Amino acid sequence: MSLSRKRKKELRKLQSQANNLWEAQQVLVGQAASVAREASRQLGHLGREQVAPQMQETYGKYAAPYVDKGVKMSKQVLNDRVVPAAGAVVGSALSVWDAALDQRAKFTSGNGITLPKSFAKAAPVPVKSGIGASGIIAIILGVAAALGILYAAWQTLRADDELWVADDPLRAPDA
Repeated sequence: MSLSRKRKKELRKLQSQANNLWEAQQVLVGQAASVAREASRQLGHLGREQVAPQMQETYGKYAAPYVDKGVKMSKQVLNDRVVPAAGAVVGSALSVWDAALDQRAKFTSGNGITLPKSFAKAAPVPVKSGIGASGIIAIILGVAAALGILYAAWQTLRADDELWVADDPLRAPDA
């Protein structure tokens, strides 16, 4: 399909207007970004100079006494109730352990219950040597995890042309 000279001229004029509008929008977006950066900077100053001191003062006046009271109470409960109870549990467990060791010592020295002769002649249990199935599975999972990490790092660090932003942001898209 062939266009007349008049239509071509109108299309070129329209393309020129679209390019001018695109450039104006890019300038406007740049100015808006500059205003947003300055507003962010001013908000940071306001927060440091006005809001933070006011919050510290309010915290010190209203919340700090209750927080200090809670910390003091939790330390008291920990020292007066939890530590003694845990000590009693650990002491009981150690007493049971000592009693079991004493009884074991009696059995091994022959002063305790004697075992029937049928138990005395039992064959020793063979000791396995080498790596088992669980060790092989752990090695395979470790290698698979390492390969997964290496692949993710490679995907992250490789150069893709589609991921880069165009060098000329002011150029209008082709119509």
